Amino acid sequence: MAHELSNEEERDTLEWIDKIPFSRPKKHINRDFSDGVMVAEIVKYYFPKIVDIHNYITSCKKQQKLSNWSLLNKRVFSKLDFYITEEMVEKIVSSTPGTILPVLFFLKKKLDKKLLQTTNSRPDYVGSGSQEKPFSDVEIQQAEARIVAQLAEMKSTEATVNPQPVTFFTEMNLSAIRQVMLEKELQVQELQEIVKILQLKVSKLEELVHLKDKRIEHLTCFPETYITKLQLPD
Repeated sequence: MAHELSNEEERDTLEWIDKIPFSRPKKHINRDFSDGVMVAEIVKYYFPKIVDIHNYITSCKKQQKLSNWSLLNKRVFSKLDFYITEEMVEKIVSSTPGTILPVLFFLKKKLDKKLLQTTNSRPDYVGSGSQEKPFSDVEIQQAEARIVAQLAEMKSTEATVNPQPVTFFTEMNLSAIRQVMLEKELQVQELQEIVKILQLKVSKLEELVHLKDKRIEHLTCFPETYITKLQLPD
């Protein structure tokens, strides 16, 4: 991993990360990537199923940063045949200049390799080099329509919690206190159910965004695909 990048490698790596939609703006590359969150977002952009982004917490504290990188090594990088040593992690967490860019450079190479393997083995990656039949634009639109329909079925259930007058426990008998506690428990259960529904909606929306990206990529490759098909034999 200790590799001094050439000017061309640095430029290519910076151009690569500029194309990725991060959750926060990039200001200083060594500090931006020190907590590992934006690195997790890079992998999620290419392979959404590999990364659960909610496990990575943005932080200025060293311990949380180390925890994020440890999780990346164990759960994400292991699937890419990639590993960052503890010594390198310490430098990244400390925002040491010239440390993160080589890591991103090698991560890009591993992701490119994984993408190539995926392209050759599965039909769910849209690309002109795929040997398998990619999703057609119609299939992508049908999948989008299914998700939209599922979201429509998930009608948001608002909490039916009505304001109650303040009553002190000293003014209530034991039976009344138990009734109040039971009502509170039911309200908590209702709110928990709403949270579950909202989490499911978020998951469906993320899936929809991923399909939209696939469709954009498909439409981008569309002219090139037809040019290839229309080539006449010599």
